[in-house]
Amino acid sequence: MKYKPMVVFALSIGIMFMIAASASAAATARYMEKLDRGLIAVKSGSGYFLSWRLFGTDPQDNTFGFNVYKGTSKLNTAVITNATCYQDNSSGTGTYTVKPVTNGVEGDPSENALLINNGYVNIPITAPPGGTDPSGSYTYSANDCSIGDLDGDGQYELVLKWDPSDARDNEMTGYTGTCILDGYKLDGTKLWRIDLGKNIRAGAHYTQFLVYDFDGDGMAEVAMKTAPGTKDGLNNFLKTGPAAGADNTADYRSSAAKTLGKVTTGPEWYTVFNGKTGAELVTVLYKPDRGVTASWGALAGIASPAGDLGWGNDSVFNFVDRFLTSVAYLDGERPSLVPCRGYYWRSALWALDWRGGQLTERWLFDTKDGGNGKDGKPLQSSQGYESQGSHSLRQGDVDGDGFDEIVYGSCTIDHDGKGLYSTGLRHGDALHMSVMDPTGTGMQVWMVDEQVSENNGIGAHFQDAATGKILWTDPGTKDNGRGCCGPMIAGTKGWQMWSGDGGLWDASHKNVGSPPSSSNFTIWWGPDLNRFAENGTSITPYGSAGGTGLNVPSTECSSNNGSKSTPALTADIFGDWREEVVYRSSKNDALRIYTTTQPTTNRLYTLMHDPVYRMSVATENVAYNQPPEPGIYIGPGMTLPEAKPNIKYYGTVDVKQQRTVFHGPTPVNYSLKVFGDRTIALPSEFNGMPKVVTVYDCEGKTMHKSVVRNNTINLQKDFGMPDGIYMVRVNDKAISERK
Repeated sequence: MKYKPMVVFALSIGIMFMIAASASAAATARYMEKLDRGLIAVKSGSGYFLSWRLFGTDPQDNTFGFNVYKGTSKLNTAVITNATCYQDNSSGTGTYTVKPVTNGVEGDPSENALLINNGYVNIPITAPPGGTDPSGSYTYSANDCSIGDLDGDGQYELVLKWDPSDARDNEMTGYTGTCILDGYKLDGTKLWRIDLGKNIRAGAHYTQFLVYDFDGDGMAEVAMKTAPGTKDGLNNFLKTGPAAGADNTADYRSSAAKTLGKVTTGPEWYTVFNGKTGAELVTVLYKPDRGVTASWGALAGIASPAGDLGWGNDSVFNFVDRFLTSVAYLDGERPSLVPCRGYYWRSALWALDWRGGQLTERWLFDTKDGGNGKDGKPLQSSQGYESQGSHSLRQGDVDGDGFDEIVYGSCTIDHDGKGLYSTGLRHGDALHMSVMDPTGTGMQVWMVDEQVSENNGIGAHFQDAATGKILWTDPGTKDNGRGCCGPMIAGTKGWQMWSGDGGLWDASHKNVGSPPSSSNFTIWWGPDLNRFAENGTSITPYGSAGGTGLNVPSTECSSNNGSKSTPALTADIFGDWREEVVYRSSKNDALRIYTTTQPTTNRLYTLMHDPVYRMSVATENVAYNQPPEPGIYIGPGMTLPEAKPNIKYYGTVDVKQQRTVFHGPTPVNYSLKVFGDRTIALPSEFNGMPKVVTVYDCEGKTMHKSVVRNNTINLQKDFGMPDGIYMVRVNDKAISERK
């Protein structure tokens, strides 16, 4: 018998008209990762501190809570609705789990807790063997990390970039060892190793890698710039698209004194890798290529931008190989990849979609093409969009149209690839974006400015993210290389910001005290809603903030990126909404994930279900690392519970009148005839045959399963289902019996 296709469709009973009325909101929901509860049990005092995730899709009010179990014994006396943590000092043994409770009805148990007995998760790693190049010998150190669910199990895995000891800034000449990336599970299982080869130079501004689920298959992909000589996670040279038949022995590094060791010729590619295996999925030509390097420097007759050391035409390959990268929901629903090239002068952003096994171009923004932005400012001018990029970027829906924009520094690119606005304040080293002023509208941007001689002496500025309107500035007389922000002061509503030699400012530019001693990172770590300062391998509360910090001795762990003193990663990796920090061991033989054990009565959904935060985690490794920041206000004085984020999972449903859709990597659409008594006519291909009907709720839990022969079903009359939204799978019974 020929197999018939499985049909998946969704239907609503009892509330059809209400759902139809809210269809526009559902259509703009963003696809996010479906994670497990991330339950951890950390040895603390005489017992264990438990912490777990509240999903963004969970009810946020006190109708929803949790019960905590050790084995079969429930530990809490009342449902926990004000937190997602619990300190257990009880006797006895057993595996920890939590169960969600909705209106008093207990749900299925979580996965077993990850047990942490030494205060941190220790992930063994294996450094690549060192080597030699024409500049000498080198060894490897663990550098930046990113995270994603690489294998679809609902837990995060780590992607680690290894830097050789001779990694170099673009200004410097000299050869480097190859850049290498590994994929690791939390237990230290190495999933794969990707070697970018000698034609990708090692350094902070070269390899910017993305880890994100771009095609909706439930597993994150890994994407970055590649070249001849790159080997994928299966130890194969790249072989698709332009990589087919390439000479992988070719060495495109320059031997000229002025550009020694820099890759000045040869093919440039962009590759998407399978996150689970590291295998190459697709390789395409990189756009725009290096072309004529003079085009990446100052235009003839126009003064070179500050910081180019006199290389107005970029004859030393400094500007051309400055890379950034972004992930953004440019269509408002699904994520796109946006590799970026150049920011000191010419700037180019290249938007791509990885969907259905195809990597397709959405748009290319290139200041070289000329024309004007939507604000009327010229693209090909330092008074418009050239020379406006930063050493980092941010992304999010800044203008409230439902689509993401990319804040590239002093200019912002709209979701359609057009310039939205430019402040004209030129290049800077640090960039932050969040809702810093909860009394205002939308998000704000805090940026430190480097080119004070070209921007009328502005050393840092605070702006409206939607319009680029400068709200206030700080003066500067020299390159301002540091600046940070966060809700630092306990009990004070709003964020504070600081940079350089200035003070600590609130959103109205009022000086509210002395700045923290460092300007590198901040982290949600303590029991309250304010952030702590993070620098090197230390976490420190500011002022009178409650709670304790963290101080890991330098003999045990090290920070990264020289004077930037950044962690390998800061992110909400597991447990409750507060963040974890990842450091490399000083011996480079392990990654350590540290997490807080301080109880809190503030309950928020996991920060990884805030799209702006999740995207900033994905781009945290880009060039000069910046701490991840959310698209909502989080800090003292915030209103709890926070509204649910407008997100959904692949496999959930949109119901628009009588048309139904199953969202997955390859959507299946059916128009169903819905009768007034809520009877459903099944697709005609199943007429006259027995079929298995399985009914699921929107979390994928089976609610009913039976064999039916009729060509219609009524979920209420036939199966006793209450009003709600369901997914229904219909199979040929013969197929079902073969499975």
